[in-house]
Amino acid sequence: MKNIGAFFDVDGTLYRDSLMVAHFKRLIKYEVIDPAIWHNIAKKTFHDWDKRRGNYEDYLLDVAEVYLDSMKGQNKQHIEFITNQVINIKGDRVYRYTRDKIEWHKEQGHKVIFISGSPDYLVSKMAEKYDITDYRGTKYQVDENNKFTGEIIQMWDSDSKHKAILEFADMYDIDLEESYSYGDTNGDFSMMKLVGKPVAINPAKELLLNVKADQELKDKITIIIERKDVIYQLNADVDII
Repeated sequence: MKNIGAFFDVDGTLYRDSLMVAHFKRLIKYEVIDPAIWHNIAKKTFHDWDKRRGNYEDYLLDVAEVYLDSMKGQNKQHIEFITNQVINIKGDRVYRYTRDKIEWHKEQGHKVIFISGSPDYLVSKMAEKYDITDYRGTKYQVDENNKFTGEIIQMWDSDSKHKAILEFADMYDIDLEESYSYGDTNGDFSMMKLVGKPVAINPAKELLLNVKADQELKDKITIIIERKDVIYQLNADVDII
């Protein structure tokens, strides 16, 4: 009998922000990265999103570009303490719904897998914290001296996540039609399409619009909104304002 999988995006789906941004800010706090980089470049992008004047995915992509450039030449081992600190301090700042679902899937014996656009060295530690089956994050390449080269193999786009799920399905003999996926942005669209039981958690507008335009996905998806101490379950016919 085949296994059942549960594929989770991390940023905005489990963790209530971005692991990459949390790491970026802590590197600046310890002056590993010049604070001017955040204040002069990334901060404006953040404030556009924070004031609801910008698109969430655009915000993350802009910050990711600045972060990648800032990480070039940094020694991966030298920042291990800060990497661990992000998970130790921020790793419990998660949505209750998603945290409980992870535990439920583990109890059912499902293969729980994180697929995230955040750096793989952060996603790996989040995977270890939640004791899950496997993970895939954006791979930040290092050279022979363990320094970041500025090259990546990205995992935040829909095509990359599509490929990753198919690889995991083959690796763990997973029946995708009986499996689950959890995401929040349009980068998770393929994760929703590939499984029989997709769940959108606090979905971004672009994802919702694409779901509503896809009748097959619209019929099978569950939409979860978690605000304060209340969890709402909706269907895809919800009005988008």
